[in-house]
Amino acid sequence: MAVSTVGRIAILGGGVMGETLLTTLLAAGQDPASITVAEKSPERSEVLRTAHGVEVTDSRSAVTGADLVLVVVKPQDVSDLLTDVASDIAPTATVASFAAGVRIAQLESSLAPGTAVIRVMPNTPAVVGEGMFGASAGSACTDDQMSTVAGLLSAGGTFLVVDESLQDALTAVSGSGPAYVFYLAEAMIAGGVEAGLDAETARILTTQTILGAAKLLAESDVDAAELRRRVTSPNGTTAEAIAAFDEHGVKPAIATGILAAARRSAELSGA
Repeated sequence: MAVSTVGRIAILGGGVMGETLLTTLLAAGQDPASITVAEKSPERSEVLRTAHGVEVTDSRSAVTGADLVLVVVKPQDVSDLLTDVASDIAPTATVASFAAGVRIAQLESSLAPGTAVIRVMPNTPAVVGEGMFGASAGSACTDDQMSTVAGLLSAGGTFLVVDESLQDALTAVSGSGPAYVFYLAEAMIAGGVEAGLDAETARILTTQTILGAAKLLAESDVDAAELRRRVTSPNGTTAEAIAAFDEHGVKPAIATGILAAARRSAELSGA
């Protein structure tokens, strides 16, 4: 999807994800002068000003005149924040929330009736431009508004629109997913060391192997199961490893973990 820009953007929250979204907007071609960040910490504010050349102010000032408002605060702070700034948000503005577990109904109830709302679940690889953004539209959000947000965020990774009923599953797969990959990397490194490698060599081998495998999967015209079969020669080393994984129930354990994450996401969102 082609990137796009909008008139003025407010980012409410200047933490790690807030800065990640800021760099994504800049990568999409957004003028730093058109972006305002709301951040309470003086030290953090100075870092954002110096590093990115954006204005940093309070939340009400930030949203005034903004065409797009990105909400990147802790989930428990979202309702109070939006209630506080609701009257300052333009009726034509789009509000996109990146707060995990905060449902569209909760967002809309904190804003003026008719405000366009989008719920987005990002993940941490957005920091390096390889993020996954799963978005769901609120009742007043138009296709054009969703397309604008998609165009901006696509500069930081892949953007996918899903029904809100799938947000818990999406959170379990892609929101939490990087941790599963890091967990696998930990195990591969530990296994390499136990097999005789030094820790740094094991880390390099593991990192490049995961990176290469992910790229191959992304660019291949066959699914993961077929790619696995292609590198699993009968009675070979890979077959021995897969047999050991199956013996210990690795695949069903991962699937069970994803279902557990989805259930927890639903619990946190009050579904």
